[in-house]
Amino acid sequence: MAKHSVAMAKKRWLLMLLAFLSISTVMVLFMRPNSSVFCNTKIFEAQQNQIRSSSSVQVPSGPSPLDFMKSKLVLMVSHELSLSGGPLLLMELAFLLRGVGSDVVWITNQYPGEQDQVIYSLESKMLDRGVQVLPAKGEKAVDTALKADLVILNTAVAGKWLDAVLKEKVTLVLPKVLWWIHEMRGHYFKVEYVKHLPFVAGAMIDSHTTAQYWKNRTKERLGIKMPETYVVHLGNSKELMEVAEDSVAKRVLREHVRESLGVRNDDLLFAIINSVSRGKGQDLFLRAFHESLQLIQEKKLQLPSLHAIVVGSDMNAQTKFEMELRKFVTENKIQDRVHFVNKTLAVAPYLASIDVLVQNSQARGECFGRITIEAMAFRLPVLGTAAGGTVEIVDNGSTGLLHPVGKVGVTPLAHNIVKLASHVEKRLTMGKKGHEKVKEMFLEHHMSHRIALVLKDVLRKAKHT
Repeated sequence: MAKHSVAMAKKRWLLMLLAFLSISTVMVLFMRPNSSVFCNTKIFEAQQNQIRSSSSVQVPSGPSPLDFMKSKLVLMVSHELSLSGGPLLLMELAFLLRGVGSDVVWITNQYPGEQDQVIYSLESKMLDRGVQVLPAKGEKAVDTALKADLVILNTAVAGKWLDAVLKEKVTLVLPKVLWWIHEMRGHYFKVEYVKHLPFVAGAMIDSHTTAQYWKNRTKERLGIKMPETYVVHLGNSKELMEVAEDSVAKRVLREHVRESLGVRNDDLLFAIINSVSRGKGQDLFLRAFHESLQLIQEKKLQLPSLHAIVVGSDMNAQTKFEMELRKFVTENKIQDRVHFVNKTLAVAPYLASIDVLVQNSQARGECFGRITIEAMAFRLPVLGTAAGGTVEIVDNGSTGLLHPVGKVGVTPLAHNIVKLASHVEKRLTMGKKGHEKVKEMFLEHHMSHRIALVLKDVLRKAKHT
């Protein structure tokens, strides 16, 4: 009977894997957007401590902390609809609100010139979940904004929608706007994007580092003051945690993904899981990986075979940057050690199959970096850049190891790769501590509690304006 149960479980997870892999041929990689340990320093610290102290592995049963949003009309405005972090995070919030009975309306401000299969798929998914989808312009969009209890603008760029559509009625809507900002780059600080920022009910930002950056830049560069700001760290979805806590699922996914990559079970896999771009640091990761192989050879270390996995490639686009990556791999004759995987929504199979996650985002780092907490849920240590939201997630020396951004970080990262490859116990201990931290801070019910605190405060302000 037990053997039959295991066999059935294997079959179930193999079917899931096949579904994951079929989806991955057409979709990009983040069903996890960017942010949520909500903490407004003035109001929410006591509640946050209370939430944290009561956390456990299981999602609490009973009423949702978002139940007060039942029958509330929420308008969500996204600058685009794509498989990047910002739109997917907003979609996730839309589904949470639909789950408690909110009326949710979605507007995408900017569409590509030609028909897009990804947009069609995502809009279909929203419609299936009861989210209304409206055109960005027109009388219905304006009426919805005026009638809404809450308007959520997603990303700084979405600010262009306010004047373009609402025109002279914009001042009637601003007091009930929550502006969710994910950007960490200087070119987003344009007056035409954010001139209304001081007048909205609040701004929600992905990490303390990013919030401070926005506070300083808006004041110094634009001479405007940020509204009340809520820092928001993400939580992992129930679906991802279900896989992360299922040992049979992980074993089946690990076996099949490794088999598809031509990697043995005892080989060590170091993966970077981000859309391929220079800002995500895949080039520096591959240089560090190559350097680590040289260090192992020089020191004559007896270790399992090391492999690098780059998840987030775009086989069709063949960008200049990706061509540079592939050229580097070929020139250094490490094709048998480096594997490129097309971008995908389904990260769970790869998290189940690897040994270490590398989060190598450059410059100011990730605003948050949800893949980091997802990896920690799978008991993986994280090698991350000491920048942005990563430093608010990874405890250096405890749940992972941090290295500097830029070229100066290549050699430290290489040494960290060798260090974790050489010490099995260190890898396992870091993974265990990371998993404990996820259970303490980064589950969906933590996110729901903290979102509820923010939304209650914004609704209160909107009501009294």
